Amino acid sequence: MTDVIIIGAGPAAVSAALTLRMRGKTVQMLYAGGGALEKAHRVDNYPGMPRISGKDMLDIMHRQAVEAGAEMKKAVVQLVQPGKKKVTVLAGNEIFTCKTLLIATGAPRKIGIDGEADLLGQGVSYCATCDGMFYKGKSVAVIGSFEEAVEDTAFLCDIAAKVAYFPEAAHDLETLDKRAEKMTQKVLSMEKKQEQVLLRTEDGELMYDGVFVLRPAVALSQLVPKLETAGGKIVTDEDGATNIPRVYAAGDATGLPYQIGKAVGEGNRAALRMARDMAAMEEGGQ
Repeated sequence: MTDVIIIGAGPAAVSAALTLRMRGKTVQMLYAGGGALEKAHRVDNYPGMPRISGKDMLDIMHRQAVEAGAEMKKAVVQLVQPGKKKVTVLAGNEIFTCKTLLIATGAPRKIGIDGEADLLGQGVSYCATCDGMFYKGKSVAVIGSFEEAVEDTAFLCDIAAKVAYFPEAAHDLETLDKRAEKMTQKVLSMEKKQEQVLLRTEDGELMYDGVFVLRPAVALSQLVPKLETAGGKIVTDEDGATNIPRVYAAGDATGLPYQIGKAVGEGNRAALRMARDMAAMEEGGQ
């Protein structure tokens, strides 16, 4: 079991990782990509790093985190299950456990197609390797937003009789398995129709036995059930603790202002709270 899992690898995540490592805690960082900072052409308002691109800034931060002893793994976190003595995290096709968890996923984004949330576990899945075998010899649709979705589609092509790929956002489709039908229309909504899922698209309606929605991020409502949010941001106390024991949040995920300095400060503050709480847990035999 790891002491801390951090979801994210931006400024808040790295700041927390460094603070926790300095206090002797084991840290696993799970991240899907570089987020908004990686796309920044130039950053001029962060002390000590003038006139630097967002990508270069992240590279420096990541090297520092790894040198400090934090582990970094690229994986899409799909589900967090807090328990009384540990937190279980499903990322990709692996399961991780930790004593405490920090959500540092960046600015909240609207994620979801109309009807998607209602069909989770009823024909809609966020994990091809987890649920693909349920559709052996059947028809499935993949709604993909990044390159890993293309890779998972090849896995589904080995299992399902028919696979259709709907790009939800621009990404490289050069390696899309030729057995998959590349669709061009946008999916507008979905609903359960008897035992299948009906997709409404710009060009009409299509039916599939199952739908895999593969994005580099999962909506907070699906990521951590019962997590308190307001206006799409995670609600925390002044030290980054959420309404769920052992779960904390920092950075842009907690709301405005979306500034690197604010994220770094919140990451540090949450890490200090997490270290204190873990010490109290150990004293209490938890």
